[in-house]
Amino acid sequence: MSSQNAAALAAEPTKKAPTPSPASWNSKKLQPHHLERSAIVYVRQSSPQQVLDHQESTIRQYALVDLAVELGWSPDRVEVIDEDQGLSGSTAEGRHGFHRLLAEVGLDHVGIILGIELSRLARSNKDWHQLIELCAIFRTLLADQDGLYDPTDYNDRLLLGLRGMMNEAELHILKGRMYQALLNKARRGELYLLPSIGYVKLPTGEFAIDPDEQVQNVVRLIFDAFDRRGTVRGVVGYLVEHEIKIPIRPHAGPNKGQLEWRRPTRDAINTVLRHPIYAGTYRYGHRQIDPRRKKPGQRGSGRVVMNPEQYHALIPNHCPAYITSARYERNQRRIAENQARAEAKGAPREGPSLLGGLVVCGRCDRRMAVHYSGREKTLRYVCRSGQDDCQGPACQRLSGRVLDELVVEKILAALEPAALELSLSAAADLQQERERLENNWQQRRERARYDADLAQRHYQAVEPENRLVARELGRRWETALRELQDVEQQYARFRQTHSPTLTAEEREAILSLSSNLPVLWNAPTTTSCDRQRIVQLLLERVVVRVQGSTEHVDLTLHWAGGFTSQHELMRPIQRYDQMADYDRLTARIEALRNQGLSRAKIAEQLNRDGFRPVKQAEKFHSDIVNRLLRRLEKKHPGPRAKASNGMLKENEWLVIDLATALDMPKSTMSAWINRGWVRVVRQLAGYRGRIICWADADELNRLRRLRQTKHGWWDPTLPAELTTPKECHQN
Repeated sequence: MSSQNAAALAAEPTKKAPTPSPASWNSKKLQPHHLERSAIVYVRQSSPQQVLDHQESTIRQYALVDLAVELGWSPDRVEVIDEDQGLSGSTAEGRHGFHRLLAEVGLDHVGIILGIELSRLARSNKDWHQLIELCAIFRTLLADQDGLYDPTDYNDRLLLGLRGMMNEAELHILKGRMYQALLNKARRGELYLLPSIGYVKLPTGEFAIDPDEQVQNVVRLIFDAFDRRGTVRGVVGYLVEHEIKIPIRPHAGPNKGQLEWRRPTRDAINTVLRHPIYAGTYRYGHRQIDPRRKKPGQRGSGRVVMNPEQYHALIPNHCPAYITSARYERNQRRIAENQARAEAKGAPREGPSLLGGLVVCGRCDRRMAVHYSGREKTLRYVCRSGQDDCQGPACQRLSGRVLDELVVEKILAALEPAALELSLSAAADLQQERERLENNWQQRRERARYDADLAQRHYQAVEPENRLVARELGRRWETALRELQDVEQQYARFRQTHSPTLTAEEREAILSLSSNLPVLWNAPTTTSCDRQRIVQLLLERVVVRVQGSTEHVDLTLHWAGGFTSQHELMRPIQRYDQMADYDRLTARIEALRNQGLSRAKIAEQLNRDGFRPVKQAEKFHSDIVNRLLRRLEKKHPGPRAKASNGMLKENEWLVIDLATALDMPKSTMSAWINRGWVRVVRQLAGYRGRIICWADADELNRLRRLRQTKHGWWDPTLPAELTTPKECHQN
């Protein structure tokens, strides 16, 4: 507000307020250099309500312009700063008028600052003392209805400091008194702020269930959809699929309190499922302000979600409810289990894994992760406790295919006795879902017809001569008729794909599934999420423990209800030395070889004895036997090795023998020789003569350390003591 407007307001006879008389003030404080600069009248009320309702205080503040004139300032040298109307003085953040005041003082443009009370300038000691310091530096006076103050005078400065402390203490006392009164009202369950979806606020201040039947139906449909889908995302997808909108009554704006239908969002559905008011529980203090996270100048920042024991009020059975408390608690447990955390099961996903979040390592009691590898996305369950703790390789791992197949077999066997009952229950649930959807569509049609009829009555009630209004009402009627037509067309399309009741053929198809559950389980229409959801309903956890590094796995199924069952599983392995009966297999192969049998005959005998290979092949064949015999050549050299033994000196090795001693492929050993990592002493005569390497005990230790060090085919960062072979000292 300009100084002319302020003077005009103060000059009105009906609103002029008495100004404090400067006769009793110490005129020695007012010097000519003060009058050479301008006088500023600072006007502020703490809230918009005070600005509207407390007009007398505003009039008294603007009347300080007359006081400045009486002290000796000309009217054109008096400036009014009233930009901070409706803002609290607890902080200088957002008060542009106060910042402009500080800037004017710092530019040495101000001789005196006038306010009806010093608390109008600042109620924070930090801001108040900053103003006093600037006024002392530039010799600016301060004045209110009680007197004139010179910040350069010790007594006035002491008094101003005390006044600032009292102003801040007064604000603290007032805020504390009001806050404690608010908490006391909340603890009685009588403090109601903004109603949630499906609720309205009564004139008495309490919450009540929305009287609109369609609103109630949609809210209950959200909870029913969560019971079937199990996830917030699944509920949103269900509502979008069936074109169901959620009811919103805006808390602000031109349509405040009016019912609007909006597209469902994840945040809105998550709020409905998590808020305890839907179970009848009153809650206050769910989100509280953490001063460490509050950002200056941002209203509402720093709020954090508190635990229920930290709420200011939590009163069960205090509000009208949509669901029971037991159902609410079950939903909260399910939402917590859907979180992607190590301690939670996790929500069903689109991958082929059936036991994600359920498999627990029997060694370290941690949840095993789902891992897909290769182009074919081979499924494995892996316990990464060793890798996560940087203590070595993974704790244990096993094929997901064999584990899922065994669990599915046990689940189908458990469901088979109750298959008929499950089919009847599925039919009843499907019938109820169709009835709910049909009811929702009927309510949407009824609302659209009502809006069209209402628009028609408004149009017919207007006088025909009032064409300005009639044209607008006519457009609204046409819009309502188009919306009614759209709803009718959407309903017709819905009826083509969704019958309101189950037909006889559909009931027969559902009942026929009870006699063949595997067909239903493996049907293309049964998604991975559906299978995972069924498994999570029946099983609480699956504990697996691999016996050493063998193919034998101990399996414990913890069923819902507390029952457990023990099983044994044979997992695929990568190497023959992982087999539990590897020693018996090698002993049998050696015995058959000593009998002079060929590799093909040995393979046939192993198959007759009941041995099985580790790979995908169903039976042993000559190639597998040949590879096993090569592994055994070091222990029992074959004819070729025996022929070479007479040519080898001390610490000399054939390439295949050295590779076998280091438990590594021959191709890797050949690559090491090409890199110069292995000492080659000579090569036997003849076509493609065999290479002879040298390695004593120390050299073997170096090669083993190199073998255990992770590296690529050529890693320049490897230390020289690992890659440099030892000099050969022999005759």
